[in-house]
Amino acid sequence: MGLVPRLPRRAWVVLSGDLLSAIGSGMTMPFFILYLHRVRGIDLTLAGLVLATVAVASFAGNVIGGSLADRAGPRRALMVGLCAGTGGAGWFAFVHSPAAAFGAAAVIGLGASISWPALDSLLASTVSESQRSSVFAMRHATLNVGFGTGAVIAASIVDFASPPTFQLLYLVDAATFLAVVPLLAVLRGVGDRVVLEEPTRGGYREVLADRAFLAVWAITALLVVVGYSQYEAALPPYATSTGGVSAHGLGFVFAANTFAVAALQLVVLRVLAGRRRTSALFAASLAMGAAWCLAIVAAHVGGGSPAIVGFACAMTVLALAETLLSPALAPIVNDLAPERLRGRYNGTFVLAYTTGFTIGPALAGGGLKVGDGTPYFALLVAGCAAAAVGSLALRRRLPPAVDVVGDHRLRDDGKNPAAAAV
Repeated sequence: MGLVPRLPRRAWVVLSGDLLSAIGSGMTMPFFILYLHRVRGIDLTLAGLVLATVAVASFAGNVIGGSLADRAGPRRALMVGLCAGTGGAGWFAFVHSPAAAFGAAAVIGLGASISWPALDSLLASTVSESQRSSVFAMRHATLNVGFGTGAVIAASIVDFASPPTFQLLYLVDAATFLAVVPLLAVLRGVGDRVVLEEPTRGGYREVLADRAFLAVWAITALLVVVGYSQYEAALPPYATSTGGVSAHGLGFVFAANTFAVAALQLVVLRVLAGRRRTSALFAASLAMGAAWCLAIVAAHVGGGSPAIVGFACAMTVLALAETLLSPALAPIVNDLAPERLRGRYNGTFVLAYTTGFTIGPALAGGGLKVGDGTPYFALLVAGCAAAAVGSLALRRRLPPAVDVVGDHRLRDDGKNPAAAAV
């Protein structure tokens, strides 16, 4: 059997669109603050606040996107988010003042945060329940391929002495968002079914009354705070200061993460097939903790190549954690969600990421000032251990049919995936 899952054509269309937009995002993400500061001459502190505006706008966008997906259908909601993203990225290409930068960043954040829960809801509707782990794992793989490809393309284009090269990046980013809309038009009718019977009964109140979902939300927020958000907030300054890693070496470290995700995701998906999703969460939490332990060791090997290799190993283990989480978290949420509230469940779920990405960098700013930053990374290890304990406790709250990495191959063979859970 091949590693690539057998998914419906409509799922591949959505994944292809997501890959295309990820290439555009990968071209611009590494240069957001550098573009504002070095190319547009905006104060570095203000540039940081502009980046924070993206997250602030996301709090509203997640709620709007979830509600819109339920009311108008996830496909239409995704098209709205993509159009907003097009406008924001296009505007950002021509900002010259802090005020314009704040405005463009808010539109970018709003577009991205509307798109995320809509896309998750649409993906979930394109496959059967047994294929949800596969389709979300595949999305994570294609997303990282897109980000990596975009970063490589951007590296061959940008020049700090040439503002037009940066404008080109953001215009291409805007174009990739817009180019996905015709792809979605091909899927007319997919994800457009809006449940008319009591469509808003309970709404977000009903979502917040789901204790199993709230437990998943809390674990996700914790993992983002101690894991995902620290990729950019804590690791780079720790590696370059305490670890003595050069800027060029840091690029290698991050490349190790991106390529490891692409190489490992489908292998991990196959290994997890038929096993408990909570076991995947537990293993991912431990892997994150192990990665931060490796980072502590790498920071004290004396710099140079050994430090670069050490941090690259840490990022590779973090990639393993990512590949364990993608077939588990979003599929759990979409299996718990009733059809009429799927958008709101996904919108609220994405808020866990928004919250984590808001809290994580704030903690890193103060934590890295303690000693040489190592005590802060020890705290992150403790946070990962807490997430591991929470993952095992979550097992008691989930229905057995939800706590399994379903796989279409097992289903095709006539076997019951739930019976194979361990």
